Order: sequence, then C-alpha cells, then structure tokens
Amino acid sequence: MRTFIVDAFTDRPFAGNPAGVCLLEKPAEVAWMQQVAAELNLSETAFVHRVGENSYGLRWFTPTVEVDLCGHATLATAHVLHTTRDAAQDATLRFETLSGVLTARRHGRGDITLDFPADPPAAEPVPLGLAKALGTDPVWTCRARHDLLVELAEAAAVRDLAPDIVALAAFSGRAVIVTAAAPAGTDHDFVSRVFAPAAGIPEDPVTGAAHCVLAPFWSQRLGRTELTGLQLSPRGGRVGVELRGDRVTLLGQAVTVFNGELSPVGS
Repeated sequence: MRTFIVDAFTDRPFAGNPAGVCLLEKPAEVAWMQQVAAELNLSETAFVHRVGENSYGLRWFTPTVEVDLCGHATLATAHVLHTTRDAAQDATLRFETLSGVLTARRHGRGDITLDFPADPPAAEPVPLGLAKALGTDPVWTCRARHDLLVELAEAAAVRDLAPDIVALAAFSGRAVIVTAAAPAGTDHDFVSRVFAPAAGIPEDPVTGAAHCVLAPFWSQRLGRTELTGLQLSPRGGRVGVELRGDRVTLLGQAVTVFNGELSPVGS
C-alpha cells in the first residue's frame, strides 16, 4: 500500500501541516485505519480509494478518533493523486466523505482549491473558566458546529498564547480556534491558532476545517468575501479563503516529504 507524508498549506518542506495519505484499493476496516493513524502519529491521516472516474471515498483519522472534516489532509490527498498520476492534472476530484461531497481542483503549478461547507459561528457568552485555561481574556466567543471560536484583542496575543492544554479540552468540542485581526499593513487579514486536545491534537499546525469557521466570521467583520488567513503555529501556514454563500473555497499548496509502502502486518 502506497503511503505518503505531505506538508499541506505550504510551498516548502517541513512547514505547514503534515498529513498522512494512504492509497487503498478498497475500503478498509475502521479499527485498522485508526491503528495506522496512531502509528503515523500525525494530526490527521487520510485513507482514500477510487469509487469512479475522478471520484473517491475519503476518511480522516487523528491518532485517537475519526473526524468528519479535515482540510489539510484533503489538500494532501488531492496533491498525492495529482503527483502520482492517479488523477488527471486538470480533473476536478470528487471526495465522498462524512461531510458530503467535497471537491478539489489543481491550478497552474501547484495551487489547489478545495470546496468545503461553511460553518458560520453564533455568538455565545464566554464560558466560565475559559480565560484561565487560555491565560488571557477573550473579547468575543462564538460556537460553530464542532468548534469554539475565541477572538483576542490583537494578533500578538494569539502568537504568544501558551494555554493550559489539559484544561482547554473541556471547552473544545472538536477544537478551540483562537483568532484576531491581522496588524495593519500586513499581507493577510486575520491570524489564528487551533487547539484540539479532545481529538488528540494539542495544537494543529494549519487547519483547513477551522477556516470554514473563520471565513464567515471574518467576512462579516471585514465586509469582504476573499481573505487570507495566517495560522501562527510554530510550523505556520497560509490559507486563502473565499466565502460563496454556504460554501468556502480554500486555496493552498502542498509538498510531498515521504513516499513509501506500508508493510503487511507481521512482515
């Protein structure tokens, strides 16, 4: 079985968010996929198999749980399918997932756009104890379908955040997304960091699914539908977003850093 590690939402190795990609000949057992994801120990590992022309089944696993939406591992999967010639360079790829049909298309020399469902958050009061877990005071909190979105006063506060990861798990659902407007004069519109301890990910380097929440939030705040986000994890990464009604287009690049074969159990 061909297995890859791909750095997503970056144009250089050892940056962005690494994802595992396993090319399957047919659907695999859930327990086995979970074991492989735990063995690779990346924030997400994607398992993909062909179901038709330019159409694939796709599932994602963290080291501890299956998730129903993952942007960077979908970008990594599309990159692998294109670079291995499993898919035509100009083909629009359709992925059948737990979040419905998602599409990916390659442009130019490596840009890939993903079509994902938007997840606009609704305002809610700051949860009791959240400020202590974060180590700073939120100015705004919202709840999306799976995530808690927390706005801080400035980008520097997001960059310097050192939260209590264990305490943060109680608030996360899937993840706690911390964000702020970008400083004036920069080449991006907002910054973020994403913590998902409840899913076995203390901090996710670059998170496509989180930008399905961030895009509608900042689009409403800034009055524009096309934006650029900078995720301020130690590895860092950029995500271009475009809000189109109830859908979000995510734009990014990816780089393969490992290409090998998964050995049969016991070999």
